[in-house]
Amino acid sequence: MKELVDRVWDVIVIGTGMGGGTAGRALAEAGKSVLFLEKGRQGIRTERQGIDQSLTDPVARSIRGFWPDEVSGTVNGKQQQFLPPLGTGPGGSSVFYAATLERPEPHDLDHSDARPHPTGGWPVRYEDMRPWYDKAEAQFQVHGEVDPLCTVPNPSLAPPLESTATDSAIFERLRSNGQHPYHLHIAIANVEGCLGCLGVKCPRACKMDGRSAGVEPALATGRATLLDECEVTALHGSAEQITHVSAIRHGEHLEFRARQYVLAAGALNSPRLLLASRNSHWPQGCANQHDQVGRNLMFHVNEIFAIWPPHRGGPVSPSKALGLRDMYSVQGQRLGMVQAMGVNVSHGLIAQFMKEQMEELGLGRFSRLAHLAAWPATQALGTAQLFVGLLEDMPYVNNRVTLNVDQPARMQFEYTMQPELRQRRKLFRQSIKRAFRGLHPIFGGWVPNLNYGHACGTLRSGTDPKTSVVDADCRVHGLDNLYVADSSFFPTSMGVNPSLTIAANALRVAHLMSERP
Repeated sequence: MKELVDRVWDVIVIGTGMGGGTAGRALAEAGKSVLFLEKGRQGIRTERQGIDQSLTDPVARSIRGFWPDEVSGTVNGKQQQFLPPLGTGPGGSSVFYAATLERPEPHDLDHSDARPHPTGGWPVRYEDMRPWYDKAEAQFQVHGEVDPLCTVPNPSLAPPLESTATDSAIFERLRSNGQHPYHLHIAIANVEGCLGCLGVKCPRACKMDGRSAGVEPALATGRATLLDECEVTALHGSAEQITHVSAIRHGEHLEFRARQYVLAAGALNSPRLLLASRNSHWPQGCANQHDQVGRNLMFHVNEIFAIWPPHRGGPVSPSKALGLRDMYSVQGQRLGMVQAMGVNVSHGLIAQFMKEQMEELGLGRFSRLAHLAAWPATQALGTAQLFVGLLEDMPYVNNRVTLNVDQPARMQFEYTMQPELRQRRKLFRQSIKRAFRGLHPIFGGWVPNLNYGHACGTLRSGTDPKTSVVDADCRVHGLDNLYVADSSFFPTSMGVNPSLTIAANALRVAHLMSERP
């Protein structure tokens, strides 16, 4: 430990998820000495489990790689405390994800007369991001099919895996409905004996996540070191740069130093850490001189629904391969994509969803009954296939991560769903029903379901320091050695999963950092 503390590292990476793991690997491969500081435990590679939201003990959750602490949130004026479906440890939440790495479309980032962008466009254009999308897809071994509606090439996409009989039946029905389904973009190495661990932590290295494609290859270079169970409590420095970070590990207070720093603790946790980092230069928190840290919080709104495809004999496996972008834009409105969830209908999944719906309706005192009520629902759904629509969110300055003064280590946020989002949600649900007619779509609930795993936007990138936190290179305004490499930098949430964009941008940021003297 003394060697780690005494050394001045080239780069310290805070967080080892999709962004931190990817950036750290690229920096190590570029010859930099890298220290990963990770809140969670390293765990055992042979572990295989999904996030169990019924498990509430923080120690038990931490051992399994689940986020151990409750989050405080005020959603549409209602206060609530809940355990978020997030991960800790090497790879962060990505070790539990369904490995869906979808590339956005140019209009997600760019403004044009034909497709106006609601914010005027990102500070980095799609053409500038394209080579990094290509590199990320190759590094994460993404398999799939180009969306038939897509107008840009996708040369690094590997051929899709073989479809199941269940998927084939769904494909045929959607095409007969005039839709354009395609094989979803999945980050799984095509190896013999793959367990297909979508939505669960995989004991093997064939699922490409922040651990398999990031942290572990970085450590293999011999130039990176991982310090787990190390919670960074504050950043320290002057008005121009970060000098060191303080952390706690096993009750011991530590300080670490580097020439450059990458903040990749997640869109809820990264701004919380900056807000908690206060000194005479940063009285309102690091990088918060214009009160922008934590603002513009966005999620995706999940529209989870079940369908019953035609049964063709043999086992009915969960659909893992289908994507659909026909509803990306409807009637001039930005909606989002639909995709298979890649998981079985489980009691735990249904119980958690019912619990969230009851709490949103003000029936939180009965939420403990959700596990009982979920049993008949599980039996009724039977061989149903679960799909989800991802509805794009927009940035609003009053939706924000805030600092809990009494418990500064606890994540806390405020979020109000805007009327325009409710209107787009109504159109989205109608469009899904039309697209899946004949497959008997049934939505899982009527209350909007925020995807807390897709938080973004809270350290927004932009050219004006008065309305953003980082510049186009994801370097924090005014600080010459602090970069952001998680979804916090997103100016908009886009209509696709955030993971590929996080990875691609992390590669871009690492390249920019390694080019600087």
